[in-house]
Amino acid sequence: MPGSIVVVLVLLAAIAVVAIAATVLAVLRDGRGEVRSEPSEEPWTAGNLPSEPYAQIRFKSGF
Repeated sequence: MPGSIVVVLVLLAAIAVVAIAATVLAVLRDGRGEVRSEPSEEPWTAGNLPSEPYAQIRFKSGF
């Protein structure tokens, strides 16, 4: 019985090491999380929602 617990713990440790190594490799290949933003050409809308805060629109329009 104690021998089977040791085998399970060794397997779990091996899986953890592989998972950590895979995570590190994925982060390194992905450019360390750098996300390049694409500038938008014109304001977007999603239904009634504008691409900028309502207060900013209100100040621009002169109200």
